This record gives sequence, C-alpha cells and structure tokens, in this order.
Amino acid sequence: MNDQIHSDGSGHEHGELGDAEYAEFMELAAQEGFDPEEVEGALDEAGHGPLPVLAVVGRPNVGKSTLVNRIIGRREAVVQDKPGVTRDRVSYEAEWAGRRFKVVDTGGWEQDVLGLDASVAAQAEYAIETADAVVFVVDSTVGATDTDEAVVKLLRRAGKPVVLCANKVDGQSGEADATALWSLGLGEPYPVSSLHGRGTGDMLDAVLEALPDAPAQKFGTALGGPRRIALIGRPNVGKSSLLNKVAGEDRVVVNELAGTTRDPVDELINLGGITWKFIDTAGIRRRVHLQEGADYYASLRTAAAVEKAEVAVVLIDSSESISVQDQRIITMAVEAGRALVVAFNKWDTLDEERRYYLEREIETELAQISWAPRVNVSAVTGRHMEKLVPAIETAIEGWETRVPTGRLNAFLGEIVASHPHPIRGGKQPRILFGTQAGTKPPRFVLFASGFLEHGYRRFVERRLREEFGFEGTPIHISVRVREKRGRNK
Repeated sequence: MNDQIHSDGSGHEHGELGDAEYAEFMELAAQEGFDPEEVEGALDEAGHGPLPVLAVVGRPNVGKSTLVNRIIGRREAVVQDKPGVTRDRVSYEAEWAGRRFKVVDTGGWEQDVLGLDASVAAQAEYAIETADAVVFVVDSTVGATDTDEAVVKLLRRAGKPVVLCANKVDGQSGEADATALWSLGLGEPYPVSSLHGRGTGDMLDAVLEALPDAPAQKFGTALGGPRRIALIGRPNVGKSSLLNKVAGEDRVVVNELAGTTRDPVDELINLGGITWKFIDTAGIRRRVHLQEGADYYASLRTAAAVEKAEVAVVLIDSSESISVQDQRIITMAVEAGRALVVAFNKWDTLDEERRYYLEREIETELAQISWAPRVNVSAVTGRHMEKLVPAIETAIEGWETRVPTGRLNAFLGEIVASHPHPIRGGKQPRILFGTQAGTKPPRFVLFASGFLEHGYRRFVERRLREEFGFEGTPIHISVRVREKRGRNK
C-alpha cells in the first residue's frame, strides 16, 4: 500500500469520476466540512498517470550519487569510491517546486579500466531507455574527457532532453571551468556543487522545463497496440528459456560478454489467440567475475522493463529458496504500480519435500503479495504454460477495475459500522467518505475525521479485495484528514 498521493501538475480534473459522480462527491465533501480546493487537489494528485523519469548519468566518480541524494533530499543513494557497489534500489521519488518525478541513479559502479568506456555507455543506455529527460554530470575540475564525449554521442542518438550539470563548482573560481563545458555542444552547463548544494536549484528548474508533466490517467490505452508484459526475475532463473518456449522458437540469445547489449528487443508473441508484447529482460549480458556489477545492470534493466510494461511476470526458481533479490524484484514491480503474476519455474524438478517447504516459504516470504495470481511452470518442458495467459488476463482485469463512488461509500459505511477504528487518545477517527480516483493500478482517496493507523488501512485494503476482487494488482490508498476548524454548515 502506498500512503502518498502525488502531485502531477497535469491539470487533470476529476481523476476518473464522471461529471455527475464528481458533483455528487463534491457536495458530500462540503457537507463533511472539507475545503473544496483540498478535495480537488486530492483527486488531481491521485488521478495522474506514471511519474516522469529523470536519469542521472556520467562517468564514475563525478558525483552522481551525491547529486541524486541532493535531489531527493535524503541520503539514500550509496556514495562510495569502491567499485562493485550495488544498491537495493536504483530509482527514487523526488519533488521540486511542487512537481514529483522519478530519479534513476546510475552511479557507484565501475568495471575494470580497460572496459571503462563500454561500461559507462552500457550503464547510461539502460537508464536513458526509460528516461523522459537526462542530467549529464561532468566533473568541471577535470573537464570533458574522451569518456564524456562517448556519452554525449549516446545522448544525441537517444534524442532525449539533456540538462548538463558541471559538478564540483564550489565557488566563483570554478565558474570558468564550468563555462568550458559549452564545448560539449549540449547547451548551457549548470555550475553545481552537489556536495554543498550550490546551484542545484537553477539546475532543477531546468530539469522541470525538460521533463513532461505526469500524464492524465490514460496509461495502457493511450499507447494502443498489444498489452505489454515484462518478464522479470534474477539472473539464471530461466527467463530466456521461458520466453523462447512461449514464442515457440529461439528468439533470445544469451551472451556472456559484458557491455554488448544495446536496445532490448520487444517480442510480439501470439498466445491464446491474442498478440502480446513481451518486453525482453532476459538477455542481460554479464561477466561471471563481475557478478556484483552484473546484479546492478540487472536492476537497471529490470527497472527499464517494468516502466515500459503494464504487467510484470516475476519468474522465480522454485528449486531454490526464495531470495532477498526475488523479493526486491517483486517490490520493484509493486512500487511501480504494475499488475503482477508470479511464475514458479522448474516446478517439474521438485520432489514432495521441496514442494512442502516451498509452500511454507511462499506463505511467509511472499505474504505481502498473496493477491497475485500464481502459476507453476517449466520453461524447459512447457508444463502448464497454458495457464500463463489466463493469469495475465486476471491481473489486467484487477488492475483496470473501478468501483463507482456510490457503491464504494456504501461499502465504507458498512466497514465503519461493523469494524470502527480503535479509540486512540480518547478519540475515534472514522472514514467519512471516499472515491476511487484512478485505475492501473486502483487508487483510492479516503477522507477521514482523524489519522487512520497503518493496521486499519491494511484492514480496509483487505476488505476492498474481498468485496471487489482486485486480483493481481497493488492498491494505493491515500488518506486526507479533515482540518480541525469545525464543520462548515
């Protein structure tokens, strides 16, 4: 569950409420003493599409992770000189001047020096793939290097808006160094000290000009064409084999050479009489002796695929214990708000004992996604592959489900009457009314008389699922509390 609702600045008016439903809802809000502008804002924020994505790229040790921490306003991105550093997450939410966006960090890992140019180019490419705009970070004290020039060529090919950050300008004396970076041909260099925060405001103003607004809620239909499926999972769980089995032919070639991946190939595959677009994450190129770096590449590649997809099919090797990395990949898909299917591969190789313990692992390690359809498959033999499409269709149906406001409020009234919020500090907060402001995934805004505890929100989500389904989709619930100013009647 996500307890935040995000401002998009898109001018999207009523989420997904029709005019009559909207008018009735606003009248109800006024009766309960809520400020109309506050209610409008809540609907706008909950009704937007996916947040725009900003990629921060550049060669190693120019201060990318420090800049990311500065942008997001907290120390989350790992800042360390040691090569091979990996992170749990590669994207973060940020806000500047009232607008929210995602930041993709590509800092903190470098390959052996001989392969440096190829490494930086590949790393930047994965991030740029999902980005709406790019911040290109250059060390102004060093100036433009051959590696920087290689990244510039990559950026030009990508055709994305670029904001040039001349980092490590700690005072007036460094301004001339920044000016020299006009030579890169990317426009004005913004002199910044990511360490001290100098100049980051002007740079972020430029970023907002480069980024598109978060779109109105049209995701999944505006783009048209086949539904988009991301097949994701940690390395060596059988993604290539599964994709080839689904396609009925060898479409994915696995190559052990690092730095050779360019644009991933999206596969159009006919299943069950329907054409689906499988977004390829299977061909992650890696070197065995650089496994930590490969894991980081895999995270970037997975993030790229999930951003482009509507449904994430997470493949898990059932012959091994469910790993922390499996859980991180699932969390990535859930936080991105995608429909979710979990496929357990190599099911045909399990004996009774392993199946027993796997079921126990699923109950404990994956309890938070008990709502996701599950299929047990074998990518090698093709066992139960026919169950994949119905699971995907179920997840999409849940992802697109919308409950009319009248029906939702009747349901909320029953909850408040039968299971009221616990009394805390002599007061009993209650849900006054609510609406579903968006779908893909379903996003609800509840208006309450006081703060609703996390446990009670989880209870509301569980009851929503019991009543209305929502199989295969995360649910986002935001709560707005009425300000203590009395009822306006």
